[in-house]
Amino acid sequence: MDQRHREYIPRDDIYLFNTGEAQKAWLCFGCHWIEELQEFRFIVWAPNARQVSLTGDFNGWNPEPMEAAEGGVWVAFRGDARHGHRYKYQIIGADGRTVLKTDPCAQFNQNGVETASIVWNDSRYQWHDGNFMERRAHRNFMREPMSIYEVHLGSWKMPEGGLNYAAMAEELAAYCSDMHYTHVELMPVTEYPYDGSWGYQVTGYYSPTSRYGTPNDFRYFVDTLHRAGIGVIMDWVPAHFPRDEHGLRMFDGSPLYECKERRMAEHPDWGTMIFDFGSNQVQSFLVSSACLFFEEYHIDGIRVDAVSSMLYLNYGRREGEYTPNREGGYINLDAVSFLRKMNAVVLTRYAGAVTIAEESTAFPLITAPHDAGGLGFCLKWDMGFMHDTIDYMNLDPYFRSKNHNRLTFSMMYAFSENYVLAYSHDEVVHGKGSMINKMSGDYEDKFKSLRTLYGYQFSHPGKKLTFMGGEFGQFIEWNWQQPLDWVLLQYPRHQEMQAWARELNCLYRTYPALYTQEHSWDGFRWLNVDDAERSSIAYMRIPDDGSRSLVCVFNFTPVTYEGFVFGLPCNGTLKEILNSDEFRFGGSGIRNERAIRAHKQPFLEHPWSAAIRLPALSAVFFEFRPTAPRKRRNA
Repeated sequence: MDQRHREYIPRDDIYLFNTGEAQKAWLCFGCHWIEELQEFRFIVWAPNARQVSLTGDFNGWNPEPMEAAEGGVWVAFRGDARHGHRYKYQIIGADGRTVLKTDPCAQFNQNGVETASIVWNDSRYQWHDGNFMERRAHRNFMREPMSIYEVHLGSWKMPEGGLNYAAMAEELAAYCSDMHYTHVELMPVTEYPYDGSWGYQVTGYYSPTSRYGTPNDFRYFVDTLHRAGIGVIMDWVPAHFPRDEHGLRMFDGSPLYECKERRMAEHPDWGTMIFDFGSNQVQSFLVSSACLFFEEYHIDGIRVDAVSSMLYLNYGRREGEYTPNREGGYINLDAVSFLRKMNAVVLTRYAGAVTIAEESTAFPLITAPHDAGGLGFCLKWDMGFMHDTIDYMNLDPYFRSKNHNRLTFSMMYAFSENYVLAYSHDEVVHGKGSMINKMSGDYEDKFKSLRTLYGYQFSHPGKKLTFMGGEFGQFIEWNWQQPLDWVLLQYPRHQEMQAWARELNCLYRTYPALYTQEHSWDGFRWLNVDDAERSSIAYMRIPDDGSRSLVCVFNFTPVTYEGFVFGLPCNGTLKEILNSDEFRFGGSGIRNERAIRAHKQPFLEHPWSAAIRLPALSAVFFEFRPTAPRKRRNA
């Protein structure tokens, strides 16, 4: 390598990478076209390798040695490489083994059995989402509705154009617009070799999967959803990576990306490798991966998978099978520091971005800011709400009265974190049954119950997430190898379930009471909380902008109640605005047709009360209009 080439080795960027401060490592590492040289530059970090060689289509797959440079990197320049050529690194490792490795920072990779990286020199894309991005930058997600539609791209639908980003973008944007979802959450689309992992065993942290097209096709996908007003959240997996030989494991013949201690380097349950979160370079690698998708692909949020497994050194291990931290405890202090750094970088760099933790324990302050001792996430999945409500709905209604706290307990901690109420893909696989088959009862009761449950979810404080297929009552479990059963929409009950899901989204987005004050008791008031015998509850959602409050009433028994009573804070009238028992949703048509006046009859701690018709297995919503006090006449 001559002096002219050495001028194009970005030493400052390599220094930042090695100090843990790189945020755009993809601009340095990987394969890049150098216009002034008319050559491609290849840089890879492999500090302990004995030799690294570049091999690919451009040299007939005959490995040619790269040159070692400062900072533990290896460099090569190729004038004969072309856009679309495949390549790998042949590494003679510190352990003496010779292996072929995919480029960890490649912008484009093969998938499946073929695992080469691909020379990519076409990042020119004309974005059309300027208005969306400008609006996003000035939004406060805490005070806005967020109804997320979780999607596995390979099994959502088979578009006419096939399984590619472009065809799916058009159909998915149209569907989400019709259903009034605010966001799509994609199960992982960072490159992965094994289809059956659903994307959760990542080998290409800097490349969208080539299963559905090119990097520019993925840009088009996000752009299309943005132009339809739909945000894009992406599952991101920094907790672990697979053992595949072409991937990150023992990359240079030493534990480079994984933990240095062998027994702490592997997940005992999953058979995957655990990142060394205390490594400066690993921090740079992962933070840059997250930033890449915000920067280059305009995504709006990341949902960080398996955060619990990152936070606990003893995750999946018995006593004596883990190494305590430097303070003698079981918290992974390096992972805590990494997550704080990642959140701070992403939320500082990208205005309006959202970070979400999938965290299933009571680890404190997940969504609190760093300066308050928190991890700095924006939101956290509420796994307790999910488990309690699904377990409750699985019970025969006869037994629900003895388990009433499963409905109400979530409000004991609802404001301890910023929550997402998620019924995700994890709930409809591995023999757990589909959402509708989790419901107790016969065919008709299952639909009524699921409508009631979704009504409860959409009016309860917290953002919302629904996995694809649940919105129209798919009966079979999710199968990643086949599209959803869209044929079910030929049948009335499934059409009606979909219509209910659509109307819930409309209700949620229309009434500020359901989202402007969902993080404090100021926005929520129990009106009837202890009616365990009838397995029914009522509460009020209160906005902070002077608009109408909503009264939300739920009956989880197959019995209709005439004169169901709940308290009210003041005099006023109730107007029914949505009822899951309406004919159009497959119900029996029991309604509260006329406005209902409050009575000066105390109920619980409330000075006023009202009585309604409450259909069996139903969710009923009322707009509450307080009565203005009369002005006293002058004597």
